[in-house]
Amino acid sequence: MPITQFLHDTLSNNVLYSVFALATVLLSPSAAQAGDWDLLDAVLAQYVKPVQREGIRFHGVDYQALALDPRYGQLLTQIENSQPASLRDSDERLAFYINAYNVYAIKMVIDNMPMDSIRDAGSLFTPVWKKTVGTIAGESVTLDQIEHAILRSMGEPRIHFAIVCASLSCPNLRREAYRAEKLEQQLDDQTRMFLQDDTKGLMLEGRRMRLSQIFDWFEEDFDAAGGVEEFVRRYRELPAQLSWRANMPYDWDLNRQ
Repeated sequence: MPITQFLHDTLSNNVLYSVFALATVLLSPSAAQAGDWDLLDAVLAQYVKPVQREGIRFHGVDYQALALDPRYGQLLTQIENSQPASLRDSDERLAFYINAYNVYAIKMVIDNMPMDSIRDAGSLFTPVWKKTVGTIAGESVTLDQIEHAILRSMGEPRIHFAIVCASLSCPNLRREAYRAEKLEQQLDDQTRMFLQDDTKGLMLEGRRMRLSQIFDWFEEDFDAAGGVEEFVRRYRELPAQLSWRANMPYDWDLNRQ
């Protein structure tokens, strides 16, 4: 065989193999999700940073700069085209939908800028949580559907410290994506940080504990963990005897930088 023919055949075979390998990676649901989260990691690290305003510590988002970054559009496309039904287990599903909620909350803000609060994107008849915000696997979704119909139904109360509705009193938007392989550590970390934050999570006044209103709105979600107080004691040292109420003021101002 002439050397030129040999080189042509070899290169052709290598190209075909490379194309096939690339297609296999791109079509693999697990690989696609990992790729999505690499991109989300980069975006969050660049556009989210610690801020303090109105006496509340939070992670502020540079919405205007993020909206102009081409990676933002790529991230939306990746989430829209993903197939969560193909995910292997509950940790992968939890990580996917937590990330999707946080990205779509950001999208709701960007789509409706300027605003002082994410709630300004809604109306009396259609609250922002019930407005279509995007699609997943070809189906329209709202923030309400992701939070209540999907995430809460999975029976994991720590999601309430991971999903972020773009407000000062929300738990901090994590500066990395949630991933199945370290989800347990991430959820524990989010919960602990929130409950150590006396500007919006937990305020201890002697033997009286004041908690975020999140524990009032979703009190039933903590029943499986022994109730609110027992759950909180896992993450914060508290007096043996105390009374508590979930009545800390909730600031809905936008978590912008």
